[in-house]
Amino acid sequence: MINNDVLRRVRYALELKDPTMIEIFALSGAEISRDQLLKFLKKNNETDYVPLNNKLMEQFLDGLIVYRRGRQENPPTQEKKPEPLTNNIILKKLRIALEFREEDMLNTLKLADFALSKGELSSFFRQKGHKHHRECGDQILRNFLQGLTIRFRKQD
Repeated sequence: MINNDVLRRVRYALELKDPTMIEIFALSGAEISRDQLLKFLKKNNETDYVPLNNKLMEQFLDGLIVYRRGRQENPPTQEKKPEPLTNNIILKKLRIALEFREEDMLNTLKLADFALSKGELSSFFRQKGHKHHRECGDQILRNFLQGLTIRFRKQD
């Protein structure tokens, strides 16, 4: 899925304002201006659209974790080797930021009329080499983000 779409959908679902978005980026060490943010939030057919690279997207997701949960008191000292940003990692980081358990994830997908079993869901969070690991497709991530919107922006 396109990083800009994910950013836009998360912003909308969680009702994040511009200053909050900039703060979230800053929590992970990414300094961006409001002008840059607005360019990232544009659709790809609009003028001034700037694609959001994987590094910035990952910094946003890491910042979202810190923003929602607070900083870790004893962060792990072991350096993890960088992995390419995939839908699986985006889903995992959103799960951590929102403090969702398996049932929360499944219920959120159900809100978007998308049924998934516990086994299918857990396969997205397994290590890449694991025999039951499965890649998270755009459709699943899109439905999860749609479910988040329904969950957090309940129509009154």
